[in-house]
Amino acid sequence: MWAIGLVVVALVVIYYSHFISKWKNPKIDGVLPPGSMGWPLIGETLQFIAPGRSLDLHPFIKKRMQKYGPIFKTSLVGRPIIVSTDNETNKYILQHEGTLVELWYLDSFAKVFSLEGETRLNAIGRVHRYIRSITLNHFGVESLKESLLPKIEEMLHTNLSKWATQGPVDIKHVISVMVFNFVANKIVGYDAENSKEKLSDNYTNILNSFISFPLNIPGTSFHRCMQDRDKMLKILKDTLMERLHDPSKRRGDFLDQAIDDMETEKFLTVDSITQLLFGILFATFESMSTILTLTFKFLSENTRVVEELAAEHDAIVRKRENPNSRLTWEEYKSMTFTQMVVNESLRISNNVPGLFRKALKDFQVKGYTVPAGWTILLVTPAAQLNPETFKDPITFNPWRWKDLDQVNISKNFMPFGGGTRQCAGQSIASWSCPRFFMSWSPDSGLSRSREETFLALLSFHLVMASILSLQPKIEGVFLPCLWKCMFMIYVLVYKQLITR
Repeated sequence: MWAIGLVVVALVVIYYSHFISKWKNPKIDGVLPPGSMGWPLIGETLQFIAPGRSLDLHPFIKKRMQKYGPIFKTSLVGRPIIVSTDNETNKYILQHEGTLVELWYLDSFAKVFSLEGETRLNAIGRVHRYIRSITLNHFGVESLKESLLPKIEEMLHTNLSKWATQGPVDIKHVISVMVFNFVANKIVGYDAENSKEKLSDNYTNILNSFISFPLNIPGTSFHRCMQDRDKMLKILKDTLMERLHDPSKRRGDFLDQAIDDMETEKFLTVDSITQLLFGILFATFESMSTILTLTFKFLSENTRVVEELAAEHDAIVRKRENPNSRLTWEEYKSMTFTQMVVNESLRISNNVPGLFRKALKDFQVKGYTVPAGWTILLVTPAAQLNPETFKDPITFNPWRWKDLDQVNISKNFMPFGGGTRQCAGQSIASWSCPRFFMSWSPDSGLSRSREETFLALLSFHLVMASILSLQPKIEGVFLPCLWKCMFMIYVLVYKQLITR
């Protein structure tokens, strides 16, 4: 009997030795980048989710750049990944979307935003071109010049004045609500003052629960996220149906254009338009508010910057016939120092972990093979935090832009992404910052959150959103569920520690 047991143990040892060997040394037709695949199933996920307390590159990325170079391999949640911090490689891959790579989303993201099927909103081709076109039509440069400038100015002035009389406020929250209410008004005519539904609260709940495992069963964070999503989709769908059935409700906004385009764009249905509205509101809710919040932090710490901004803005006001007139497009373009501050804010604020893509076939970059089916993480912020281009990269220094030529800027400054999916809302994001500068003053009475806690939470949310909702690439049911349970416990413990 003992002989049979010995044979079984030997077979198990041989099997797992073979499994570990294959895990650590995946066989491909070519040369993989250097790096480590970590432990079987877990990979290097534990190191990746450790929070950083700085606006610099995440410690996981920075340490491996120093050890392996700008391109390396790793494994996160059982999924093999090529990480690229090389600017040329990132641009090359982004420019070949649709041929070498395709857009890839986290499992939780794909489920929340229904990114499936030929008419999915992230599809390449006609669907993507339409979404970009309609977004530029309502939030692009021409729209800014013609109608949005005074409305943004009024929004910022009104809200900053209100916050200054309220005592201490949660800057991140109030800016998020302000941005959301403004964009929701321009997209679906939402009136925050008179509406019974506080839509920004729904999106706050979705965001807080979104950074969780895609385990949609009662009691889980993701289940609550899906419930809040369904509630939001119903509100948007009801608004759409009301416009369809009652033309008197039309107001010539984003939603109305989408309704009109249903006749010519066959992929536009009630459900797809509802998903489009939901996705755009989600994107603006978090991205613009994060930029403005960090900008507030930078200004509150740099009185010299505020003084020079004030001098430039005062000079513009003195040239006006009417000092109380609105900021014009020509005035905005003449604000050279303000633009340097905007660039510096965008350079440092754009600290997401990176962009995910999936290889459609084997291809070569810098002498390495990227295997078909592998996930690729393009760490685009690495170029903007490169000390060879930007001295003391995490120091807020707007004056650095005086010495940078346009060639350097175009190569190393990509705050709105690149390739065919460059952010269509970059104009409104870029313009909101200078108007924020003109409305805010250091003695306005606003206070900011503790820097270290804010940065730790920001880092935690970015990393969790990037990785914890990845599904382990393993057959079967037990191991993925066990994996999710392990990390749900980790998240709960970490959140308790970080809020002490």
